Amino acid sequence: MSLRNIAIIAHVDHGKTTLVDQLLAQSGVFRANEAHAERAMDSNDQERERGITILAKATSVLWHGKAGETRINIIDTPGHADFGGEVERILGMVDGCLLLVDAEEGVMPQTKFVLGKALKLGLRPILVLNKVDRPHADPDRVLNDTFDLFAAIGATDEQLDFPHIYASGKNGWATLDMSQPNDNLDPLFDLIVEHVPEPAAVKRAEEPFQMLAVLIESDPFLGRLLTGRIESGRAVPGMAIHALARDGKEIERGRITKVLAFRGLKRQPVDEGAEAGDIVAIAGLSKATVADTLCAMDVTEALPAQPIDPPTISMTVSVNDSPLAGKEGDKVQSRVIAARLLKEAESNVAIKVRETDAKDAYEVSGRGELQLGVLIEGMRREGFEVSISRPRVVYQKDEVTGERLEPIEEVMIDVDDEFSGIVIEKLSARKAELKDMGPSGAGKTRILLMAPSRSLIGYQGEFLTDTRGSGVLNRVFSHYEPHKGPIDQQRKGVLISNSDGETAAYSLWNLEERGVMFVGAGEKTYQGMIIGENARTDDLDVNPMKAKQLTNVRASGKDEAIRLTPPRRMTLEQAIAYIDDDELVEVTPKSIRLRKQVLNPSFRKRKVRED
Repeated sequence: MSLRNIAIIAHVDHGKTTLVDQLLAQSGVFRANEAHAERAMDSNDQERERGITILAKATSVLWHGKAGETRINIIDTPGHADFGGEVERILGMVDGCLLLVDAEEGVMPQTKFVLGKALKLGLRPILVLNKVDRPHADPDRVLNDTFDLFAAIGATDEQLDFPHIYASGKNGWATLDMSQPNDNLDPLFDLIVEHVPEPAAVKRAEEPFQMLAVLIESDPFLGRLLTGRIESGRAVPGMAIHALARDGKEIERGRITKVLAFRGLKRQPVDEGAEAGDIVAIAGLSKATVADTLCAMDVTEALPAQPIDPPTISMTVSVNDSPLAGKEGDKVQSRVIAARLLKEAESNVAIKVRETDAKDAYEVSGRGELQLGVLIEGMRREGFEVSISRPRVVYQKDEVTGERLEPIEEVMIDVDDEFSGIVIEKLSARKAELKDMGPSGAGKTRILLMAPSRSLIGYQGEFLTDTRGSGVLNRVFSHYEPHKGPIDQQRKGVLISNSDGETAAYSLWNLEERGVMFVGAGEKTYQGMIIGENARTDDLDVNPMKAKQLTNVRASGKDEAIRLTPPRRMTLEQAIAYIDDDELVEVTPKSIRLRKQVLNPSFRKRKVRED
C-alpha cells in the first residue's frame, strides 16, 4: 500500500473543511446509513459557531484507484491570517497540497500568503477551482489570476506547470474538463495519487527514528501529544527517545508510551509501531514542544524547523476588579488566570504570555485580534472572569539603525462602487498606502492597500458602518516598516454611569438623545461603567437609574408607554476593538461590559491632569 501526505490550504471560507467532508464520505470513512455532522473536522464549539477552522487537524482515507490501494493523510488547515503560523509548519510535513480558490471571489490575501509558503518549501500544489457551480463563478479568469500569482511570487518552471481541476466541494464532485460533468470526487483522488510524490522518508525506514514535532495538544489521559511526520525509522511504544531543540541541545529524555495514527476521523493506537513517512501523534514526553526533534538516543543532530512567527498584537489580561466581580464566574483569582494562560501558551506556540509589573496582570501576545479573542472566549466559557485592555501592536527594533519598526498588513477590500471613496479616504487618513484598485464584478470595486496594523485596530466597525454592512475586508501580515508616526483615530465619546444600581427605562429614554445605548432597562450597572456612545467626541458622566417622579396630580390622559430603542450589543471582538486606551472590557461567563480603568470620576479627571 502506497502513502501520500497532503495539506489543504486556502483563504478563509473558500471551502476547505466542506471538501474534506466529501473526501471522507466518498472514501468510505462513513457507513452509508451513518449520521455525521456537517464540517466534521471542525470539532471545536467556537469553530462551529464562527464557521472557521481554528486548529489544524489530520485525518486519513483509503483510496482504491487506478494505482491500487493508497492511504492519503489529509491535513485541514486554518484559513484565517491569525492562524497562519500553523499553516507554515504543517506544510513542512507534507509532500503536496491542494490550493483551493473560490471560482467567484478569486485570489485573496491569504491565498497569496499560503501559496508563498508552499512554493518556498518546494511543494507543487494542485489548484482546485472550487464553487464553480455558483451563479457568478468565472473559473477561467480565476485560473489566469492564479497563474499570474504563481509567477509573481517566484514559482519555478516546474511549479508553474501545476495541474488544475474544477470542483464543487459542497455537492461533492470534481472534473478535469468543465464540458464533461461528473458526480463524484474520483478525478481528484486520482490526481492526488498521480501528482503528489510518496514521502521520501519511506526510503529511510532502516535508519534511526527521527520526527519533527509540528502540532501539540494536551490529552487528559495521555498527557502531551506531539504530532509530526516520521522522517526516518519506526516509532514503537516503549522505545527510549530524547528531544532536541533546534540548536541540537537535549531538552529531555523519555519513552514513547503511545503511538497514535490517524484513521478516518479517529486516532488509533498502533501497537506494532508506525512506519517512516506516516503522520502520527506520540505521547510520553512532558517538555518537548513544536519545532523540537524527537529521535532515537543515538541521534545528536536536530531536523531543520520553520521558525515560529513573532507576535504582532498584544493586550493585558488582568483580574476583574469591578463592583460586580465574582458574581457570574467561579475562576477569578490571579493564580488561576495565570495557570490557564500559561497552559494555552504551552499548547499554542503562536501565543506568548509575560507577567507585567502591575499586580495581577499578564501581557498576552499573538498574531491578531481574532486569535486573542478566541482565547478569551474559550476562558469565558470555562467560568473565568477577566478584564481586557485595548490591543497594542508589538514593535521591533532595527538591528542596524536602531529604528523602531511596526507591523504592516496587506489589506484587500471588496466594496460596492459607491462606497470606495469613503473607504480610501478613511484608510489614507490612517496612514494606509493605496497599491491597486479595479473592478471585481458587477458594481463592485477591489481595493488593495498596505496599512499599519495599529491603524486597523477598531476600524472594522467603522468600515461596516461606512459600507452599510456590504463591504468585505481581508487582511494578512506582510512585513515590518519604520514607524509611520501618530495616527489620528478619532472616536466618539462614551456615556459613563455615575453610580451603582439598575438602569431605569425612563432614564435611558431621556438619554437616547445623547447617543446610542449599550444597555437595556433593568440591567445592573456601576460607577465608571460605559453604558453608551456619546453623539459628541467627549466623555459624559450620566445617571441611568433616575426614575420618573410620581405625584398625586392626575393627568387628563394616561402616560404613554416608554418605548426604548434596542441597545447595541457587542461581541467580544467588537468590544475589544471598540475600547480606548483608558478603558477595559469586563468579560464574565454571562456578560461583556465596557468600563473605564479608573471608575471614580474625580480620580479619573485627576489622572488626566497628571498625564
